[in-house]
Amino acid sequence: MQANMRSRSKPSGTCLIIEDSEFDRERLTRIIGKSQHDMHVELAPTLRSARAALSRQRINLILLDNNLPDGLGANFALELAEDPKLAQIPVILVSDWPSPFMWEKAQSAGVAYVLSKTEFDSRYVHAVMSLMTTVPRNGAQPTIN
Repeated sequence: MQANMRSRSKPSGTCLIIEDSEFDRERLTRIIGKSQHDMHVELAPTLRSARAALSRQRINLILLDNNLPDGLGANFALELAEDPKLAQIPVILVSDWPSPFMWEKAQSAGVAYVLSKTEFDSRYVHAVMSLMTTVPRNGAQPTIN
C-alpha cells in the first residue's frame, strides 16, 4: 500500500510504516504528513510485506511496530542491522507497551528511538531525517530538545 504526502513537490524520500493495525497505520501516516519532510509513505502490515517493500525500492526511514502477526519488530530491527545495505536505514520502533527486552534489542540494532505510540510525533521524524546524512544508524543516538 502506498500514500503520497504533500504531493505538490517531489517527495524527499520514502518512509516504510510496518504496522498491522489499520488505525495506527493511518495515525502514523498523518504524523509523517505533518513532519517537515515531504515523504512518500509505503505501508506494510507484516514483516513479510516489509521485506518485499525493502527489496523493491529505496527506503529512507522505517517506523516499526513491535508486535506483528509474523514476528517481533525488535527482532526485525536486529535482522536489518545485520545487512550492510539495510543497516543504514534509520528505524523508529513504536509500540503500545515498550518492554525492557525490546529496548535492549533495539539498542543492539542501532534503533534511533523506542517510543510508545502515544508519545510519537513528527519531531522524531524531523530529528532522524535531519541526522540521517551525518550520523550512521549504529552511531551516536540523536536527542530531542
